[in-house]
Amino acid sequence: MHADRETYTHGHAESVLRSHLVRTVDNSAAYLAAYLRPGTDVLDVGCGPGTITVDIAERVAPAPVLGIDSSAGPLDGARALAAKAGTGNVTFAVGDVYALDAAADSFDVVHAHQVLQHLGDPVAALREMLRVCRPDGVVAARDADYAAMTWYPADPRLDRWLEIYRAIATGNGAEPDAARHLLSWAHAAGASSVTPSASVWCYATPEQRDWWGGLWADRILSTAITQQALDGGHADADELAGISAAWREWAAHPDGWFAIVNGEVLCRP
Repeated sequence: MHADRETYTHGHAESVLRSHLVRTVDNSAAYLAAYLRPGTDVLDVGCGPGTITVDIAERVAPAPVLGIDSSAGPLDGARALAAKAGTGNVTFAVGDVYALDAAADSFDVVHAHQVLQHLGDPVAALREMLRVCRPDGVVAARDADYAAMTWYPADPRLDRWLEIYRAIATGNGAEPDAARHLLSWAHAAGASSVTPSASVWCYATPEQRDWWGGLWADRILSTAITQQALDGGHADADELAGISAAWREWAAHPDGWFAIVNGEVLCRP
């Protein structure tokens, strides 16, 4: 398989990158933080706009960090972010997780955040990540589980949001409920040992609800998901507009609460 031939369900619209740009090691890779010591060579797979990558680079400097993505689209922003931060030990390039442009045993840490859920063959991707990881290194992956997402108050329009998203993702050959599969995928990829864990994102303060609800109110109307929903016959424009309104109503509700379960694995080659 080739990563550039697969469909990234979310696309790279502004409302998608808006959610990616807040990600850091602390809020998205805390399970890996103890391994990010100065002098540690790191490959960040599916780096997107590079916020986690730059954070990693600052923690492991002066060791080199390489961030790769199957799309060139977000990489200019990643380079600009690194330049603004003065982080000189990080580079970005287009790359294919199924065929990494690196010799075996090249990196101390190989990291992928919210990547495997979008792939048609996550086991093959993990196997390739293990190949380029040094014997005493670690491969780290973290992914969400859409079916495990839960919220309050209940709203049938948000139930439809989840149904539509999961139908689109599975139609693309992806696995939207990746968190629960990470341990089995790591075993199937041949990891010698696997440490599984889980963590949660929770949006419940007014500021958090405004951010999370606002970006999904936009995403359902103006991203790759929109066109896939329409083209696939999963929803019509009126229903998508209603779902967008539901997100804004949820965000404005004083009791609004939303939780996302993320699965994590630390794998030894």
